[in-house]
Amino acid sequence: MTKSRAMENSIGTMVKHVGIERRGLIIWLGTFLYGLFGMAVGFENNIALVPVAMIISATLGYGNVVGVCMAVGGIGVGFALSPINPYTVGVSQTIAELPLFSGAWLRTLLCLAALSLLALYITLYVTRLDDAKPEANETDTGAGLDGNLSEYTMGKGDKTIIGAFALGIVVIAVCSYLAGTGTLGRPWYINEIAAVFLVISVVAAVASGMGANEYVANMVEGASKVTGGALVIGLAASIKIMLEDGGIIDTIIHGLNATAQNVSLVLLAPMMSIIQGIINFFVPSGSGQALVTMPILVPLADLTGMSRQLMILAFQTGDGLTNLIVPTSGGTLAMLALGGVSYPKWIKVFMPFMIIVYVLCWAVLILAHYIGY
Repeated sequence: MTKSRAMENSIGTMVKHVGIERRGLIIWLGTFLYGLFGMAVGFENNIALVPVAMIISATLGYGNVVGVCMAVGGIGVGFALSPINPYTVGVSQTIAELPLFSGAWLRTLLCLAALSLLALYITLYVTRLDDAKPEANETDTGAGLDGNLSEYTMGKGDKTIIGAFALGIVVIAVCSYLAGTGTLGRPWYINEIAAVFLVISVVAAVASGMGANEYVANMVEGASKVTGGALVIGLAASIKIMLEDGGIIDTIIHGLNATAQNVSLVLLAPMMSIIQGIINFFVPSGSGQALVTMPILVPLADLTGMSRQLMILAFQTGDGLTNLIVPTSGGTLAMLALGGVSYPKWIKVFMPFMIIVYVLCWAVLILAHYIGY
C-alpha cells in the first residue's frame, strides 16, 4: 500500500482538507481512531496499522515517536480499557459468573478519559518539540509525503485500494470480536489477519498497476524491516517459556496474592491492579492471565468483601496497560519495530503518560469501591 501511494494520497488529501495548521485536531482524531481500533479489534491484531501513523506524523512535520505514541498508545489504551474486550473482560466475567460485558458504563468512561489524556499528552509533547531546536523534531524519518500538500488528490485506483483496506479492517474487527466471544467457532488471530492483509496487498498491487516481480520485491522489502523485531519477540517469548516450565510463575502469583490479603479494602483494588501489572511481565497474554489468576482472585474478592466486578476492573487496568511498557509484550515490540522507535526511546517518552494514566485508573478504582460498582 505504501508503494502504491494510495495511503499517502489519502492522508495528504485528508490533511489538506482539515488544514495542516490544525495539527492538534489531527492528533486527537488519530489517537481516538487508533483507540477505537484497540477497543473493537484487539492489540496485536492492529500491528499492520502502525505505519499509517508514521505517515501522518511525518506529514505534520514530526518524527516517528509522535506517530508511535498515537498508534501504539491509542491501540494499547483502547485495548486495555475496552468495555467489550473479549480476551480480558469476557474471559474474566465468564470465570466470575457475571453477565458478559456487564459494568460497561464505567469502563467506557474510563477508556474515553484515558484516551483524552493520551491525546492531550501527545499535543503537549509536540508543542515542546515546536518550541525546541529544529534538530529535536526528528523529522528525518523518510515516511512523510513526497509532494506538496496542495497537489494531493485521490484517483480511482486510490479509492479502490482505500476501500479494500477499510473493508478488510471491518472484516478483522467483526471476526476478532466473534472469535473472542466464541461465536465464530474457530480461531482468529495473527495468521488469519495476515491473510486478510495479503488479500488487501494484492488488490493494491492490481489497482496501482504493479507487476508481479515488483509486488514480490516490495513484499520482501517490507518484511525485512520487521525482522529485528521478530527476533526480539522470540527472545521475549523464551522468557515466558522458561518461567512456565520452571514452575516459577505459579509461585510468583500465589505470593503476590497472599500479600494483597493484608491490604485495606479501600486500597485493595489499586493493589490488585499493581499485582496484575507485575504478573503481566511474566504472562503477557490477557486471556492467559485471566485464566491463570481469576480462579484465585474471584474467591479473594468474595472473602474480602470486594465486588467481583471491581476485581475484574482492577485486573483489566493492571494487565492491559502494562502491555505498553513490559519488554515481554511481543505486540508492543512488533509495533515499535514497524514504527522505527527503539524500546529505550519509547520508555523515555511514554513513561510519564503511564504514570498519569495509572493514577487516573487507581482513583477510579477507589471511587468505584465507594459507589458499590
